[in-house]
Amino acid sequence: MGDVTQILQRAGQGDALAAEELLPLVYDELRGLAARKIARENPGHTLQATALVHEAWLKLAREDKQAWKGRAHFFSAAAEAMRRLLIDSVRRKRALRHGGGQERVQADESAFDIAAPNVAEDELLAVHEALDRLAAHDARKAEVVKLHFFSGFTLAEAAQVLGLSEPTIKRDWTYARAWLFREIQRGR
Repeated sequence: MGDVTQILQRAGQGDALAAEELLPLVYDELRGLAARKIARENPGHTLQATALVHEAWLKLAREDKQAWKGRAHFFSAAAEAMRRLLIDSVRRKRALRHGGGQERVQADESAFDIAAPNVAEDELLAVHEALDRLAAHDARKAEVVKLHFFSGFTLAEAAQVLGLSEPTIKRDWTYARAWLFREIQRGR
């Protein structure tokens, strides 16, 4: 059992010092995960990878005595926390009181160009909403999507985390992709 897994177990048992030991060990991996997530976002996104890591860490730390089942479970939860933070950021940005669908522009002559609405944010929200509906329909398949698409796990790693065979995970992934595509198309 690795150092991270042991520290996660101690944290789950209420050891306050475990979190202090854990962050330096996982920070670089969390930062890489955050950087990959932000790279998928639109160019005008204001959240930086470091801020995303810190916000996700605070979100994870607020969960009382979370019993992590190991390194993969922890990183899956961290990726889920980052996904939700990004979704919340998009929603806040689009909220009417924050300017709604207005776009941030530079104060130069390009500010007068007519810009098309940002499709990336629309797609992110559509996938998020469809994924919530998939979770209500079939929670395991939704978890496969979260692990593979949002957390960057390979299908083999997702199979290991979920304790299922790789062929089962591949079938779940194929089904979930088709189901999500149909739901997103139906929503448009």
